[in-house]
Amino acid sequence: MLRPEDLELLKQKGISESEVEAQLQRFVTGFPYLKIEDAARVGAGIFRLDDEEIAAALDRWKEYLHHGGEVCKFVPASGAASRMFKALFEYVDGGTDELKEGSPVATLIENIDKLPFIPELNAAVGKLYGKSLDELLKEGRNRDIIAAIVNPDGMNYGGLPKGLLKFHTYPEGSRTPIEEHLVEGAQTAANSKGIVNLHFTVSQNHRKLFEEKLAEVIPATEKKTGVKFNVSMSEQKPSTDTIAVNPDNTPFMEDGHLLFRPGGHGALIQNLNDIESAVVFIKNIDNVVPDSKRADTIRYKEVLGGLLLQVHDQIEEDLIALDEKLYTPADLKRMLDYLHTVLNVKDASTENLDDDAVVEYLKRKLNRPLRVCGMVRNEGEPGGGPFIAYNPDGSSSPQILESNQVDPNNDDYKKMMASATHFNPVDLVCYIKDIHGKKFDLPSYVDPATGFISSKSSHGKELRAMELPGLWNGAMSDWNTVFVEVPISTFNPVKTVNDLLRPAHQG
Repeated sequence: MLRPEDLELLKQKGISESEVEAQLQRFVTGFPYLKIEDAARVGAGIFRLDDEEIAAALDRWKEYLHHGGEVCKFVPASGAASRMFKALFEYVDGGTDELKEGSPVATLIENIDKLPFIPELNAAVGKLYGKSLDELLKEGRNRDIIAAIVNPDGMNYGGLPKGLLKFHTYPEGSRTPIEEHLVEGAQTAANSKGIVNLHFTVSQNHRKLFEEKLAEVIPATEKKTGVKFNVSMSEQKPSTDTIAVNPDNTPFMEDGHLLFRPGGHGALIQNLNDIESAVVFIKNIDNVVPDSKRADTIRYKEVLGGLLLQVHDQIEEDLIALDEKLYTPADLKRMLDYLHTVLNVKDASTENLDDDAVVEYLKRKLNRPLRVCGMVRNEGEPGGGPFIAYNPDGSSSPQILESNQVDPNNDDYKKMMASATHFNPVDLVCYIKDIHGKKFDLPSYVDPATGFISSKSSHGKELRAMELPGLWNGAMSDWNTVFVEVPISTFNPVKTVNDLLRPAHQG
């Protein structure tokens, strides 16, 4: 039973009482596992484009930009970098300067000259210890060096968002991921007026830092690239927070109040819904490379954009024909075939429908948000993957699944997961307006039964937390989806600080 003060908190957040009740019930029932047809692979759910198809997609993208097409880069950037430095925190808390051979920290110390933030580290150790980095290295004061990187009285890299860390070294100075996203946007998404639209989702406590950094770097980047940047930011909306519960599924109380937690990246479907551009690229903040390694990224960003437009062109043509009743039975058969072979939406029930019912079915399935998702070959990197899954209406379609959406006790599903050839690098481009230029209401295309429940803690007390359906998972469940293979060279995430030592991040 909710108390008056609980109801006031809900009102402040913009969450209805019925939403909380539904979340509490979901903790009891859990989220169902998805029913899967198979892992997607080349020739069965994933397209591999040949040179001619790539050239056509590139031409279509350039044509779109030349004729004033709307495009925006949408970059989730609210995550703190604390997980990047997990091994470093553990070492600092261990209280010894000794290094275990082959450990992440030992590797970092051995290659410390390759890090892009050496000037900042030198300044930090000088301020903290009155000595240079070289002096500390000679003295074996490894713990002091690592502490200077992660702790608040040093560089505070363990408490900053990834977007504001130095990632890549250049002669004129190191760049952060947000700067690399600006440059990548200039190279792939400048419209006919030379304007690049970017949107970063940030946390409230880091917003001012982002604003200050952007104010510092935008003028120089505009001068360097010859474009103008239109950069906006938003925060995860309080209305997307989810209630936390005790292990027995009763509401978790902290300081006499209900505890709500951020709903995960799936909450960003609300932020994406506020974007005005028809075409939106989505890519994580940490998947960037220096200028010298960006050729494949640029090429395949444009390929994905061009393929999106080609598919949208066909959908638009078909929907206009259906609306204006300019079709024959043969046209309906071709449209169904396109739905099956290109969009990979299949439903056995369509075989028994008359022409009028087929028309309604096609309108319903074609008139949806559209996304084209790059998929890379599985080389052991963590991440969700492309599958063909069944939907609540009985149809099957391409979906990006995480392992916790798949029943671990189903041997057939385990084999599908184990044999998956590709995984999701979070490299997608979306078309979020209908053929009349009206924005789709994106939250209405979310499958609410695809969230996650996990075990967490707050101030030492165990709790259960709920994440909303992931942005590119269940939040886009009812979209039209095309998977296309892209090279592994386009996927260079920085999950740990040692990833910055990889060749892809060394200019």
